[in-house]
Amino acid sequence: KGISLPQSTLSGPDCGERKKTSTIKCCSFLVLEAGSEKYHDQLEGILSIDVTGDFNPCELLLTGDQAFPVLVDSKGQVLIAASQYGKGRMVVTAHESMLMLPQFLLFIKNALTWLRPSPTALIGVHRSLDALSKLLLSNGIKVQSDATPGDSLGVFCRDAYENVQADELVEFVKQGGGLLIGGQAWHWSYQHGKEAVLVRFPGNLLTSVAGVYFTGNVGENGVFSVPEKIPRIPLITEHGLDIQRDLQTLLKGVERFNVKGDDLQNEMLPSSLLIHGALAFPVGISDTYHSFLAAAYYGRGRIVVASHEGFLKISSMKTFLLNAITWLSAGKERKVGIGDSLRKLYSMLNQAKIPCELTNFKEGLGIYCCTAYDAKEMKSIHEFVSEGGGLLIGGQSWHWASMNPDSSAIAKYPGNKILNKFGIGITQNSFEVAGNSCPAGEPSEVASTYLFRKALLKFKEHIRNEQILQTPYSLWLQRLAQDIGIFLEIPATNAHPFSSIHEDTLELVQIKGIPEVSVHNPIQADSDQAILLQIASVLYNVLPEFQGLVPSLMPYDPSSYPTASPQNIQVNGSNEGNETWRSTGMYAPPATTVTLLFPPSTLNTKLQVQIGCHADSLVKHEKWKRPPVVTRRFPVQREKMEISSLWGGLLYIIVPENSSLGYFSVTIKGATQAPYFKHGETSIQDWQDTIRHYPAPWAELETENIILTLPSDAVRSHDGIAFLLQTWDQMMRAIAHLAAIPPVFPRPERIVADVQISAGWMHAGYPVMSNVGALPEIIDGRAFYAKGTWGPIHELGHNQQKSGWNFPPHTTEATCNLWSVYVNETVLSISREIAHSDLQPHARKERIKNYIRNGANLDDFEVFTALEPYLQLQEAFGWDPYIHILAKYQTMSNIPHDNRSKMNLWAETFSQEVNRNLGPFFKTWGWPIEDRVSENLAISYPAWAEDPMIQYRHS
Repeated sequence: KGISLPQSTLSGPDCGERKKTSTIKCCSFLVLEAGSEKYHDQLEGILSIDVTGDFNPCELLLTGDQAFPVLVDSKGQVLIAASQYGKGRMVVTAHESMLMLPQFLLFIKNALTWLRPSPTALIGVHRSLDALSKLLLSNGIKVQSDATPGDSLGVFCRDAYENVQADELVEFVKQGGGLLIGGQAWHWSYQHGKEAVLVRFPGNLLTSVAGVYFTGNVGENGVFSVPEKIPRIPLITEHGLDIQRDLQTLLKGVERFNVKGDDLQNEMLPSSLLIHGALAFPVGISDTYHSFLAAAYYGRGRIVVASHEGFLKISSMKTFLLNAITWLSAGKERKVGIGDSLRKLYSMLNQAKIPCELTNFKEGLGIYCCTAYDAKEMKSIHEFVSEGGGLLIGGQSWHWASMNPDSSAIAKYPGNKILNKFGIGITQNSFEVAGNSCPAGEPSEVASTYLFRKALLKFKEHIRNEQILQTPYSLWLQRLAQDIGIFLEIPATNAHPFSSIHEDTLELVQIKGIPEVSVHNPIQADSDQAILLQIASVLYNVLPEFQGLVPSLMPYDPSSYPTASPQNIQVNGSNEGNETWRSTGMYAPPATTVTLLFPPSTLNTKLQVQIGCHADSLVKHEKWKRPPVVTRRFPVQREKMEISSLWGGLLYIIVPENSSLGYFSVTIKGATQAPYFKHGETSIQDWQDTIRHYPAPWAELETENIILTLPSDAVRSHDGIAFLLQTWDQMMRAIAHLAAIPPVFPRPERIVADVQISAGWMHAGYPVMSNVGALPEIIDGRAFYAKGTWGPIHELGHNQQKSGWNFPPHTTEATCNLWSVYVNETVLSISREIAHSDLQPHARKERIKNYIRNGANLDDFEVFTALEPYLQLQEAFGWDPYIHILAKYQTMSNIPHDNRSKMNLWAETFSQEVNRNLGPFFKTWGWPIEDRVSENLAISYPAWAEDPMIQYRHS
């Protein structure tokens, strides 16, 4: 940027008349790490660079995470680039004349200063740049002419047309040397083919290890100003590679991919791949544009990625895997190392007579095959691929994401720490395909299908020029919206290929603003607005500069909520159960910084702060009535935390499981007070006079075992809060009683109302999520006693289900209803036939008849049909057997995992509890009761004379 320097910093023959102070612009690569000791602080002033004369530069392609443009032409083509590799650095120019003509002298001097490992390091110049030696010597810069890399040099300068000593030069840079190199590849491409430039052009054997390539594209001549900040890297640079030919090698003889695996009893569930690199491309792709196989070039090496390690093991993939090894070999004899977890792959390659061994990563390998679950060899693998190795790697990240819900899989998952550098990411999103397999597709079809960079470029052109987006690009928008949201989570600090895309996306939001989305203004997930909404949401979290722009981009004023005076709250930091949310009664307004002050004792104890209660993601929905992701978490690592969220939300302190912190105080500044009522503590008078009028849009009502989170407008005029919470208190104790657990839950359950949730009208979980349309079932206490309430108790019943006695899919939506029946009848005095119309006697009878008439098939044993035998047993023996049995299951060991065994165990346990032989009863219902169990039950217990299913057995 513009830097004011004192007179003493300006020197050199081209500075012109000196002034007391001057504002100069410095080459971008010199200010990339401004303030770092790595950069010389006496910068020579350059306003522009004259790229004119009897030469034509080529365009440079940048892929390395340490690579960045120094100069671009008027079309954005990179003409000068810099990068780091190992301990050393490179500066690359798009023609050797740019290292020999006097007009480039000031740039060359700056470059040499940056490249030198020390101020006194010797500069060596290859004989190919003799004119550079003369230029530097004539300007008082000591150089060694006609040098070679082994001459104890600090910097080596050469052209890009020889590959002699390429390996030695790579090692020279890696150990801390500087390389200044120039050349163009467009002329070379006329003789050798444009598709050969990236992998065979001599200069690329050097520079590609640092992620900089010469291309066969011709750049511009002209006088180009040096921009105030580092120029962006183009989204698309024509690389010349023949991807179709690569795909022909990879897909030879492959007709279909068994995406779910060969054994449908143990189905694979692959992740979806994000292919974001300039030299990465899909290999296997579903009809919904989810890639599960991908490949890439990086440096001198190649990579093949599978989105599940099962792809590297199943026999149906053998042809593809042999093709992959061939492609990774790049025509050379290579020794293959295979990680121990891929023994089946080792057997396949062994049978094919391919030299291989089971080994951890080590030197001497040509190809390494491994899973994506360990990043301990990350640096070695990066270097291995950069310098020509082949990598075959597979794994999914959805399981990792489920175990690390507060971490970004694209940024933190071990496999992605390896792969992001190469332009491929394994996302936490799984995907489904129709049937078991996907067609391999023709290479031309695969090569032209959805690609992140191509789709983003077309979307940029569409937004900037307001052109209609034609097919197939219009079909890619929903996939693009999801991919942008994922990509922006990749750390971009000091990684210009990533930060360039961050800048591109930021510009799009600045052009169009942040779209409005609401119940009254829903947006389609495959629309322009959806993509912009995704971009804005993630940019706010990852790009601090964006936060200052938000007020001018929002469709409403985010500062409209009044700020409360600092509030000091007491938080219960002890927790014997699962992770729990502690309400603060405060609301963080949208795009507003809130400050929290924590005591030192709470730091690094896995406490978190959360903004927002609507934890459901709507990303996979076709239409959004709110932003798809609106909660945000922050680990408590400092006493003073400054946090914010683009969308705002209620503030929570998240206490981890098995925490013993006890009570501690937190001071909250800059937040808005929310209506909050705690049964037994909050004064009704205070609620009516003051609290219910607090301005936050969301309110919470809390009793001992449950917390209700609702729109504030739904409770401000509610005149029976105490009665409602008293009723909920009784219902929750009834839920605990039937579940045979202590009357006070380890953590209160939660129900959160939302304008749109991820699935259904309500769904179970922590919190239970409910559509706001279901509010009467949650807060109309008087209606509870008139007609009952079913849905919320159904979901809370789901939360009590245990795998030992649940038989999915048959009873998943059935046994949870035992709690609905129990609560309605024992607390609200509402009989089951009134509580739910499907439990009216005639409906129940007809359902049984139809089930038996159709053969008592377990495929039909679901929902209310599956509930019926449980109700029949309850009506015969009461609720106590259930309470006793559920208590017994909590102490049982060695409960089987398969449905057949679990159903037999339930039949045995219930028979024992009621002292009746229930084997015939369950068999009539189609349960797979084993002969051994039937015989034991018949011997051990008397027959059940009142069995309501006898009539169906006899008929």
